[in-house]
Amino acid sequence: MTNYLLRQSTPAVLAALLILLSGCRSSLPTRFYVLRSWPDSMSVKEWQASTGERCVSIGVGPVKVADYLERSQIVTRATPSEVKLADFDRWAEPLAQNIPRVLADNLSALLCTKMVLVFPWRGAIPIDYQIEVEILRLDGNLGGNVTLEAQWMAFGPKDLRKLVAIKRSTFREPLDGQDYQALVSAESRAIAKLSQEIARTLRDQMK
Repeated sequence: MTNYLLRQSTPAVLAALLILLSGCRSSLPTRFYVLRSWPDSMSVKEWQASTGERCVSIGVGPVKVADYLERSQIVTRATPSEVKLADFDRWAEPLAQNIPRVLADNLSALLCTKMVLVFPWRGAIPIDYQIEVEILRLDGNLGGNVTLEAQWMAFGPKDLRKLVAIKRSTFREPLDGQDYQALVSAESRAIAKLSQEIARTLRDQMK
């Protein structure tokens, strides 16, 4: 009789445990992140504008982000062809808005600028150079590395129909930890390195 009752109660006990575990899982807090301009681990001083450098106005954008990144969940790479979406670690705003703002902040620190605007801007505002960017990849694996792949174009000076540079850039940054905070920090450093490459190209154009 006792064995019979145990057998009959087992499914109910398992169901109760599953409900309990599900409740615990759903109660975990969601964490939100943004990319940062010039992470603390990187120095901007060696890149800053030199005395007498010509100051320019720069327009950043449009910035297009790969479709698989157009979501609130932070994406990590499980294998070369498999990605994972975080359950409780999310972007505080779309990357298509966060990335151009970070690029603009970085370029403001790297170059002598009159102004740096993020697309879209008013047509009457004079822009010397426009930077268009397509983010092809921005992900990594926890405890490993982050990879940024971007194709970008520079137009100008002043005539924004004139293409002066087109490049495809790849940057890899090691994580300094095992969590999503470390992942986002590494992605911020990768965006900073892309900013350095863009600034270097514009400097060459201004010589």
